Amino acid sequence: MGQAREVMDRLTEALTTNPDLKIVAELFAPDAVAITPDGGEIHGRDDIVEYWRQMTAAVPEATYEPVHSYEVDDTAIDEGFFHGKNTGPLQLPSGESLPATQKEVRIRGVDFATVEDGHIVSYRLYFDQMEFLEQLGLLPEMPL
Repeated sequence: MGQAREVMDRLTEALTTNPDLKIVAELFAPDAVAITPDGGEIHGRDDIVEYWRQMTAAVPEATYEPVHSYEVDDTAIDEGFFHGKNTGPLQLPSGESLPATQKEVRIRGVDFATVEDGHIVSYRLYFDQMEFLEQLGLLPEMPL
């Protein structure tokens, strides 16, 4: 197992199994860039940690079920399911907050972490936002 795989596994654990935002902060380089479907392009460790703080507050007891894990050179790639109950407020990109729905979510996602000198310098996360919102009951009903 290489350095990228070790760092990605530590990140997953710090976001789900044993939530710890201090560890999340330690894993990202100060000038890291993250790309997320709901937060867009996020620059800098502090803003990336804030993104994860909001997500872990919204789904505080999340679990991760791996499907595939890879490591190619300096990049770790994971595909799996994020699962949990929305018991905390959801932060919207506009800055508004929605109250918890108390609904379960199970979302398939893929993330890539490129690591240099033990820190994530580039992070990309992909998941279906419509599926997420639908499971939360936040989409309007579509007429038949």
